[in-house]
Amino acid sequence: MSTVTELSLNDAPSSTPGQYVALREGYLPAVITVSGKDRPGVTAAFFRVLSANQVQVLDVEQSQFRGFLSLAAFVGIAPDKQEKVTVGLTDTLKVHGQSVVVEMQDEVRSPRPRSSHVLVVLGDPVDAFDISRIGQTLADYDANIDTIRGIADYPVTGLEFKITVRDTSPGGASSLRKALAKLTSELNVDIAIERAGLLRRSKRLVCFDCDSTLITGEVIEMLAAHAGKEAEVAAVTERAMRGELDFEESLRERVRTLAGLDASVISEVAADIELSPGARTTIRTLKRMGYKTAVVSGGFIQVLEGLASELDLDYVRANTLEIIDGKLTGRVIGKVVDRAAKAEFLREFAADSGLKMYQTVAVGDGANDIDMLSAAGLGIAFNAKPALKEIADTSVNHPFLDEVLHILGISRDEIDSADLEDGTFRRVPLPHA
Repeated sequence: MSTVTELSLNDAPSSTPGQYVALREGYLPAVITVSGKDRPGVTAAFFRVLSANQVQVLDVEQSQFRGFLSLAAFVGIAPDKQEKVTVGLTDTLKVHGQSVVVEMQDEVRSPRPRSSHVLVVLGDPVDAFDISRIGQTLADYDANIDTIRGIADYPVTGLEFKITVRDTSPGGASSLRKALAKLTSELNVDIAIERAGLLRRSKRLVCFDCDSTLITGEVIEMLAAHAGKEAEVAAVTERAMRGELDFEESLRERVRTLAGLDASVISEVAADIELSPGARTTIRTLKRMGYKTAVVSGGFIQVLEGLASELDLDYVRANTLEIIDGKLTGRVIGKVVDRAAKAEFLREFAADSGLKMYQTVAVGDGANDIDMLSAAGLGIAFNAKPALKEIADTSVNHPFLDEVLHILGISRDEIDSADLEDGTFRRVPLPHA
């Protein structure tokens, strides 16, 4: 039986407990890298040589990128086997068109970093200039890039960076977050940063605002158009934006303009609703993964209930229009779904699902969503007003709702594979394509 020596890491951060490398006694650490055009048999040949020289394997990473292979191994080698390993790998893998580098290590280092944060970059397109600015900003705040992978090629380009922020105390990345938020406004890309680890993967409830988030239009304006009252509703909306009315006052005043409208208009408006690009993909993917999904709207339940049923949403809350003798009375029934109510409903949904609030995600676009996004574990501003962007954890500034999936770490390959399996796969041609 071989003897195992536990070697503490000389460069391990003091905040990383119990990190060590189990290296056989007398063995020396080395990093071996292999690269070349990918072909069958390379990995088998690589480990066949290592096996012949009794090499200890501590860590391995292999990837294939656009037809090219990259294979790296962190290993332990007996001193009298160093030359045999180098010559054996070089000669054997040359036949497979691979180049080999064996680097002996002076000290034992962590086989791979424990990244503290995940940063997602989404854009159409993402340019080298964008990555350069982001990389320099990370360096300015002493954050190291550990790995980068592509997570989306449609409808936007998406890249996921795993990074290590040196200050691991609570709020230690706040200055970096502010710098990245400022950078987002300068570049044509969306940047999201979140703590890495199990908490990021624990999200299980996503709650959407409806108007201009889950759907493209504003339901009250669609109803007003049928009543010929667009100008009146627009005037009330403008007063609310100037701060002359709160949400409930503005809602009640706008609904009053609908008095006398035939109730059949509700089904007409419901039929005219257009989902935001990517909404079906987003909801379908979340449901497949076991997420609970919800919509909370300052609009009207009679317009949305059919859509909520079609999308198989777990929860839906909205205002209720009063209808008497087949006519809208110009009033709403019950408590108005305002800013505070949205946050209350999110907490209700979480409790009903047996979830903690840090496991929730809220997506919205307006000031009426501020409390909901503030209460959620992750608040995403979707093509939002400035007031909401200021408090949101991250912002999406492209019109595609499936960016939410990428922010959660779900790749386009995973989405497409699932869609192909059940026959729902489709890619709509984009204007820039």
